[in-house]
Amino acid sequence: MFMKIKYALIAILMFAAVLAGAQEKNPVFNVITVDGIITTPTAKYIAGSIADAQKDKAEGLIILLDTPGGMDTAMRDIAKSILNAPLPVIVFVSPSGARAASAGVIITEAAHIAAMAPGTNIGAAHPVSIGIGGAEKMDKTMSEKVENDAAAYARSIALTRGRSGEWVEKAVRKSESITAEEALKLKVIDFVAPDIEKLLVAIDQKEVNLVSGKKKISTKSAVINNKKMGTRQGILAAISDPNISYILLLIGLAGLYFELSTPGAILPGVIGGISLLLAFFGLSTLPVNYTGILMIIFGVILFIAEIKVMSHGMLTVGGIISLIMGSLLLFDTSEPALRISLQVLIPAILVASGFFIVVIWLAVQAQMRKHFTGAEAMVGDEIEALTDIADEGKVFTRGEYWSAKSEKPVKKGAKVRVVKVDGLNLIVEEINK
Repeated sequence: MFMKIKYALIAILMFAAVLAGAQEKNPVFNVITVDGIITTPTAKYIAGSIADAQKDKAEGLIILLDTPGGMDTAMRDIAKSILNAPLPVIVFVSPSGARAASAGVIITEAAHIAAMAPGTNIGAAHPVSIGIGGAEKMDKTMSEKVENDAAAYARSIALTRGRSGEWVEKAVRKSESITAEEALKLKVIDFVAPDIEKLLVAIDQKEVNLVSGKKKISTKSAVINNKKMGTRQGILAAISDPNISYILLLIGLAGLYFELSTPGAILPGVIGGISLLLAFFGLSTLPVNYTGILMIIFGVILFIAEIKVMSHGMLTVGGIISLIMGSLLLFDTSEPALRISLQVLIPAILVASGFFIVVIWLAVQAQMRKHFTGAEAMVGDEIEALTDIADEGKVFTRGEYWSAKSEKPVKKGAKVRVVKVDGLNLIVEEINK
C-alpha cells in the first residue's frame, strides 16, 4: 500500500513538472529598425515601440540602428525614452556597413546594452547650429556654450551606463569616429556581434539597471518578434526626410501654378494642395529657414507674372534664380543629414524650371495664336468695300454686313483689310497693290 502511494506521488510530481514546463514561456524580444535621419516622428516611433514592448510583456526591445544623425531635440527625446524605459532597450548598430553618427552616438550610449556589428562605425557627434543663420553665424561664445552642453550631456549618459565618458566627449568636441572593434576596446559599447542571434547568446544573464531596479536579461530560447513600422508611421517618417519634403513642396507649388494658369483643370490643383499640406507637415519637423520658403514661393509668383506680363523672359530668369536660392536656403543647418542632397536638388530644380518654362511657353503661344471664332477672328480678313468708306461705310464678311470706318477714304469696290473690331464697327485700311 505504501509503495502504491509513493508511485502515485512521484507520478503527480512528474506531471506537475511537465505541466509547469509547458506553461513556461520563452522570453520574447521585440525588434524594430531605425534606418535614416533622426526626426520627431522617429522619436515618437521609438517611444511607442517601448510602450508596445511593455504591453506585449517582452523581455526587451532591440533597436537596429543605422543613422547619419538628425535633430538634436528628437535625439534627446529618444534618449529620455530609453533611459526611463521600464524594460531593457538594446541598441544594435547593424548590419555591417551601418553607422551611428552624430545623434546616433547619444542614442547608442543611452541604451541598456550597446552593441555593434563588425564593419560598422560610431562617432562624429559634434553639435551643429539649428537656428537662423546656421553655424557660420553663431558667435564664439554661443558656439562654446552649445558644445559644452552637448559634451556634458553625452558624457553623463555614457557614465550612467558605465561606459567611456572620455571618448564620447571626444566624439562631441573633436568629431572622432571609430570602428566597432575599437569601440569595444575603449568600452564605448558592450558587445560586437555579427547578428541578433549571436548577440542574444552573448547578453544572456547580463544584469542591467532599469528605473525600477536591477534586472537580469534572459535570452535562452528567446523568440524574436520583428515589428515593422506601421503605414502611418512610415509615411510620417518618409515625409520628414528633407529631400521628400522639398520634392513635395515643389510638386505642390507646380500643381497650384498649373491650376491658376489653366483654370478648371481641377486635378493639378487637388494634387498640388495635398502635396503642399504633406510638405508643410514634413517641414514642421525640420530646421527650416522661412526665407527659403518665401523665395521659392516668390519664384512661382514670377513665373505666373510672366504669363500676364510680356517681359521677354526676364521674369522667368528671376523666377529660376529665386527658386535656386530658396532651395539652397530652405534648411537652415550645417548638419549634412538635414540638408537637401545635391543628387536631389539639382535634378529637382532642372525639372521644376523646365516645367514652368514649358507651361509659360504654351500659355504665351495660346495667347498669340490667331482667333478662329468671335469678333477677334475677323482681324486680318481681306474683303471688298461695298460703299465708299470714310467716317462710315459698309462691308460684307463672314456672311454678315458690317459698318466700317477708315482713317483714309476708301472708294467703293476697293480691297480692304480689317485691322480692328470696335464694338459694332470694323476699322479697315485699304490694301495697296
